[in-house]
Amino acid sequence: MARVFVTGSADGLGLMAGRLLMEQGLSVVLHARNDARAEVARKGAPGAEGVIVGDLSTLAGMKSVAEKANASGRFDAVIHNAALGDKESRRVETADGFAQVFAVNSLAPFVLTALMERPKRLVYVSSQLHQSGDASLRDVVWKEKKWSGFQAYCDSKLHDVLLAFAVARRWPDVYSNAVHPGWVATKMGGPSATDDLAEGHTTQVWLAVGEDARVTGDYFFHMKKSKVLAAARDEGTQDRFVEICEELAGVKLEPAKMAGK
Repeated sequence: MARVFVTGSADGLGLMAGRLLMEQGLSVVLHARNDARAEVARKGAPGAEGVIVGDLSTLAGMKSVAEKANASGRFDAVIHNAALGDKESRRVETADGFAQVFAVNSLAPFVLTALMERPKRLVYVSSQLHQSGDASLRDVVWKEKKWSGFQAYCDSKLHDVLLAFAVARRWPDVYSNAVHPGWVATKMGGPSATDDLAEGHTTQVWLAVGEDARVTGDYFFHMKKSKVLAAARDEGTQDRFVEICEELAGVKLEPAKMAGK
């Protein structure tokens, strides 16, 4: 039975994706940031194989999650769903000195990608708001810039696309893609969201396990390729983002090793 790991899956789109995967006969491992959230996840998806607990806002937590995931066995797909929203009113600094939005939304997917045993498929949940992200990659941890929760979120979602595309280039044996789930009425999206919640998780699942989703290096919305910020296609920008993450995390993204898709 194929195994899928979904980060940030105690509720919202992550939990919905986990449930749909289980309905399709997959073995699903969920993720929660602490024990209380893990219990919520277990109750929300009682058929899950398990729940990995770890705080993705710290490097120690990221590395712990990767270690626990590897100890559980190789995954066929990983959906990087965990994220903070665009309404952080102030810069919250993590134990490592990073803006929390950057740590959870941008750096954690990189660290997990670099440290986890390589799956066959990687899915990075981004947003249409990546179009407003800052492709200059200046001060990604928000040490010097005047804080904007909205801009920090937009930047982080661009980072996710850059990472997805960089991995697709570097690891040709892995299908790596980014997805815009739509603006949907989850806890993060809020009650004013206008897109269909019932479709908010389906593209992630399709990219993770769909037989007709054997594609890589692209950006999707509702199971179709969608417009992506032109700068996200720039290989130099992709590589620069990877280098920034490598330096901040002290973790290297290894080059390709062909294992067969």
